[in-house]
Amino acid sequence: MISVEDARAQLLELVTALDVEGVPLRHAAGRVLARDVVATRTQPPFAASSMDGYAVRRAEVEPDAMFKVVGEAAAGHRFEGDLRAGQAVRIFTGAPVPKGADFVVIQEDVTRRGDLITLGHRIGDKDNIRPAGGDFEAGQVMKAPLLLRPADIALLAAMNIADVPVTRRPRVAIMATGDELVQPGEAPGPDQIIASNSYGLAAMFEGIGAQVQMLPIARDTEASLKQAFTLAKNADLIITIGGASVGDHDLVAPVAAEMGMEQAFYKVAMRPGKPLMAGRIGTAAMIGLPGNPVSAMVCGTVFGLPVLRKMLGLTDVVETLSQAPLARDLPANGPRAHYMRAHLRDGSLHPDDRQDSSLLSVLATANALMVRPVNDPPRKTGEMVDYIAI
Repeated sequence: MISVEDARAQLLELVTALDVEGVPLRHAAGRVLARDVVATRTQPPFAASSMDGYAVRRAEVEPDAMFKVVGEAAAGHRFEGDLRAGQAVRIFTGAPVPKGADFVVIQEDVTRRGDLITLGHRIGDKDNIRPAGGDFEAGQVMKAPLLLRPADIALLAAMNIADVPVTRRPRVAIMATGDELVQPGEAPGPDQIIASNSYGLAAMFEGIGAQVQMLPIARDTEASLKQAFTLAKNADLIITIGGASVGDHDLVAPVAAEMGMEQAFYKVAMRPGKPLMAGRIGTAAMIGLPGNPVSAMVCGTVFGLPVLRKMLGLTDVVETLSQAPLARDLPANGPRAHYMRAHLRDGSLHPDDRQDSSLLSVLATANALMVRPVNDPPRKTGEMVDYIAI
C-alpha cells in the first residue's frame, strides 16, 4: 500500500491540462479561463453621475445659490455643449457629466421652479460623480487560470469580451461493474441492489465542469468489461467502480491490463477506499474505485476532483484542509488514514458514530470529512482536527 499523498501525486502525474477552446460569453460561467484576457475599453468610459440631480460647477455650490437649468443628460444621451457659470443640467444616474460640470447636487437638495433651481442647506462634499476608469482601464488583465463565477462573467461583459478562451471540459466515462447491480427505476432481483455510486460521482464531477458519459453496467465477464472499455475510448478519464480487488469475480484489473493499461499503483493506506487502482489505458487516465458506496464517493473527493482540476488547468488542485475543534473524544487511529463522515455544527466537528463504508445515508447527512492521519494518537474533546468540507 502507498500513502494517500503518494497516490494523489502519482495520479496527478498521469494527466495534464487539456487544450483550449473559445466559447461565447453566455456559456462561459463555470468554465476555467485558460488564457489571460485584456479589457478593450475603460469602465466607465466617461465621468458619470452616480445620482439623479443637477450637474453644476463645484465652485458655485453654496446654500441658496440659484442656477438656470439649460438642458438634460440621461443614460445614453449626453448634454451637448459646455456648462457656463450660473447654469445647471438636469442629470440622471449613469449619464455622462457635461463639460464644465464637476459636481452633482442630488435632487432632494434642490428646489425647482420652472427653469430655476435653488440649492438647499445640507449639501455635503461628495461630488456624486463616478470618474472615468474608476472601475477599470482599457488594457487591464484578467489572469488565467480562473474558475469563472457569475461576477467574473459580468466583468468580462463590461470589458467587452464576447468570446472567452477556456479549457476544454474533461470527458469522463464512468463504468459501474457487477452482476449485482441494476439501474435506478428497474426491478432488482432477490440478490441485486441499485447502482448508486455512478450517479453520485457523475454529479460530483459535473459540478466541477466535466462532461460525464455514464456507461451501461458492465457485468462480471471479460466480454462485458471489454465492451465497456471500448465504449470509453474517447474519454480523457475512465472511472471504474467495483471489481478492482483480487477476488474470483474481480476482473477489472486483468481485463484492463489485457487492453493495454499501464498500472501506476494498487491499494492505498486509507479508509474507506483501500482497494484503489490507477494507471493509463490508451490516451486516458484510469482510476479504479472500490465498489462500496461511501468508499467510491470519498475516493472521488480525495482523488478524482484533484485530477479533474489539473485537467482543467487550475493550479490549486488539492482541497485545502480546514480545522475545527473536536466535539467528542476519539481513540487512536490505525495504520490507514481515516476519512470520517462528520457534521460541522455550532463551530465544532461531530464525527458520526457509524463509519461503515456501505452507509450512504450517513454520508448524505454529513457536511465534512474529518481527516485522521496514519497512527493518529487519541484525540480529546476540543482539540483542533482537520476536515474537508463536502
